[in-house]
Amino acid sequence: MTDYNNAPFEIHVHGDVRLRPDVGFETLQDVLKPLWKYAGARSLADGAASAYEDEPGIRLDAPAHLLQICWTVYGDEDFRQVLDEMCMNLNEVAETGAQIEVTFYDAEYDEEDEAEGRESRDDFVLLFVGPTPGAIMQAQRDLLVEDVVQLMERHFDGSELGGVVAEIDKLFGQRFDALANSLELGKPPRGHGGSGGTGHGGGRRPRHLH
Repeated sequence: MTDYNNAPFEIHVHGDVRLRPDVGFETLQDVLKPLWKYAGARSLADGAASAYEDEPGIRLDAPAHLLQICWTVYGDEDFRQVLDEMCMNLNEVAETGAQIEVTFYDAEYDEEDEAEGRESRDDFVLLFVGPTPGAIMQAQRDLLVEDVVQLMERHFDGSELGGVVAEIDKLFGQRFDALANSLELGKPPRGHGGSGGTGHGGGRRPRHLH
């Protein structure tokens, strides 16, 4: 954990992950230990609150079996290792594929730096978790479709974009066929209408509030 007073980054983690019905709070506490331990907490209940009071933090909607994260912590580049551990743990309890957005805001960057033309160290990372590689690929596909459709609807009617979506499905189908041939996996469903990509970098993004 990095000292809050000297932390070079303000790190925001955002995403919703649907969990298996058998996953309760105690299991989730172990799964998310990398996060709350990094924040200097002794338990998930203690570490669930965000550094910003207006953010929901880390919440479990038990009836819906949904993990909701809108949580900020102060830290350094070593938080990336925490993210790796978190994703591996979430893969074990996720019911479906899901995306998690992580934004690193340069806490030391100010108006003077901007005026002098210095670049901030802001970074944006898009992560995917899921119970199987197929589920993760489905989440990637859904996100990509959503992004492409939103972009193209500025110029075309949504009814005209069926061919574009079909080509995206074709590309992901080819990728999954190669994966299935090597791992003998079942094919993921198609047409959920979400989006997908592997990551983005740079640029300041607003913090998300539920």
